Amino acid sequence: MSLEVNNDLGYEYFEKISKLAPKLGLSALGVTNADPFLETRIEIERRKEKELHGGMQFTFRNPERSTTPKMIMKDAKSLIVGALRTPAPRLETVSSEALRIAAYARKDYYSVLREALTEISEILKKDGWKAQVVADENSLVDRAAAIRAGIGWHGKNGNVLIPGQGSWFVLGSIVTNVELPLSEKVQQDCGVCKRCIDACPTGAIIEPGVVDARKCIAWLVQAPGIIPHEYRESIEHRIYGCDDCQEVCPEGREERNSDGEPEIKADYLASEILEAEDEELLDRFSSWYIAERNPRYLKRNALVSIGNSKETENELFKALLTEYLLNSDSLLRSHAVWASIRLGHKELVDLVKNDSDPLVVNEIMLAKAEGHL
Repeated sequence: MSLEVNNDLGYEYFEKISKLAPKLGLSALGVTNADPFLETRIEIERRKEKELHGGMQFTFRNPERSTTPKMIMKDAKSLIVGALRTPAPRLETVSSEALRIAAYARKDYYSVLREALTEISEILKKDGWKAQVVADENSLVDRAAAIRAGIGWHGKNGNVLIPGQGSWFVLGSIVTNVELPLSEKVQQDCGVCKRCIDACPTGAIIEPGVVDARKCIAWLVQAPGIIPHEYRESIEHRIYGCDDCQEVCPEGREERNSDGEPEIKADYLASEILEAEDEELLDRFSSWYIAERNPRYLKRNALVSIGNSKETENELFKALLTEYLLNSDSLLRSHAVWASIRLGHKELVDLVKNDSDPLVVNEIMLAKAEGHL
């Protein structure tokens, strides 16, 4: 037997649900229909064609699937979209030697979000409806859903900006077969402001709202393979994500400044990452996307951080570089070469002078061509 909700009851029903949002820690809740996100699909395919995705899979893997809610639930009629705040770290309180972690990754906020959305979905199920929680998955474009559900607008930095609060949020949805009244879209936009575009360390925001993942630090530190030389210095001490385009955004700045103490316990030193066992790293950062589930990429990023440290007299760093120049992984050896040269330890490169691996050979040849060796 199918259930029906008329408009008046639909408003009352969603009002009952939305009252739970603050209690569950959600800052915003909105509704959109389950129609395909056709414009988003066209844009995803355009960016893939131009290779702006930089090899990133996620919602780029199958654009039709990620933009068609009814592929999640055949009889879906509504998406209830929620936003959970992620406290923005006050970088001035963080040690300059600490590895930088994006705000959303400093704690497993997506698990907190899923728990909140699951509580709402259980109410729907109890009332006889279908409900499935989808958050940070390749089956749905979270940002497009949030914008259509009236959560916020599409900022020039590519993030969803919530009026008066900014973009420090993680987003998720409940796909359901109950037809609920649609939320009004946010009519605001960024106006003439382009601080995020100007502040991007690598010029990755190539036009308002469009990010070239091949240049975006948030993707470069997650992507497999070597980190391109032209971006290593800009990465500085980032090990996961990049918040620069959010840091400069004026939207919600007053609220951010009034926040309580930042959660900075999530900061780690490069040496901690390089001295840790692989299993320890996978366990400690289990909520992160780590390419191939291989912690070599976290260690690669830590080596880049050491290279950017300017700690030329740091004996621990020198010992770690020596260790990684002798590592069995050529990807790590090659980044250790770069870091050693950056810190002026050219003599350490002799450890790999007979290395025949192309990654290491290319690193040394490039250093010689640029006059660093």
